[in-house]
Amino acid sequence: MTLNLSAADTQQLIQAKQLLENPGLAAKMTDLIGKPIEQGFALLPKSISNGIGKVTEMALTKAVDAALFTLKDAQHTPSSNKWYKLGVAVSGGVGGFFGLSALAIELPISTTIMLRSIADIARSEGEQLNDLSTKMACLEVFAFGGESTDDDQAEKGYFAVRTVLANSIAESAQYIATKGFSKEAAPMMVKVVTIVAERFGVQVTQKIAAQAVPAIGAAGGAMINTLFIDHFQDMARGHFIVRKLERQYGEAQVRQTYDALP
Repeated sequence: MTLNLSAADTQQLIQAKQLLENPGLAAKMTDLIGKPIEQGFALLPKSISNGIGKVTEMALTKAVDAALFTLKDAQHTPSSNKWYKLGVAVSGGVGGFFGLSALAIELPISTTIMLRSIADIARSEGEQLNDLSTKMACLEVFAFGGESTDDDQAEKGYFAVRTVLANSIAESAQYIATKGFSKEAAPMMVKVVTIVAERFGVQVTQKIAAQAVPAIGAAGGAMINTLFIDHFQDMARGHFIVRKLERQYGEAQVRQTYDALP
């Protein structure tokens, strides 16, 4: 028997869709710096532009090692978004002060803090952090709101991205469940990180372009990083609301209702 979502749960799904399908990170950064973000793209040295993919993948790998698989379950409490924003703002201020040369140092720190925040949001929506599927879902958040350069129209949108990631995540989760977090399982995690990093790199590039605009400085770097984490906190909140409803109503019913929403 298929259960229809209650009015309250439908409202939650509406909130989730608004968060997931309307990220607007580049537009928010443009509003913040008061100039088109394209100016920043033009100022990025080729050495930086060409190296973003490598730095992004490294940042995610370090974040996974430092945060994702060391998180513990705790009593169900609301997420503490503001403390994570403060941490990312501080690292962004350092990055803004030292400029683009600090990217390889600043980005892994910011990414690790954001991953902690994502996990905190997951926990607040009823996820068990010792569950491997939750850990993978936390990593998955970095893929939302950023399109791959290889995307076609069918691969855009929240559920489309989840579908693209599904096989790799399921394969890796099954392998890790069997082998544990051993050296043998490492290549499977690398595969997932690489796929997620390609999409995460879109937002990283936008962030760096905004920071490249002249006179941004430390204060601007802090504000840009605050917008950066705010974006992923929104993606996480929407993602884990959807997962919570899927546990209650089933994936098919939630997807059907989601697609029918305006």
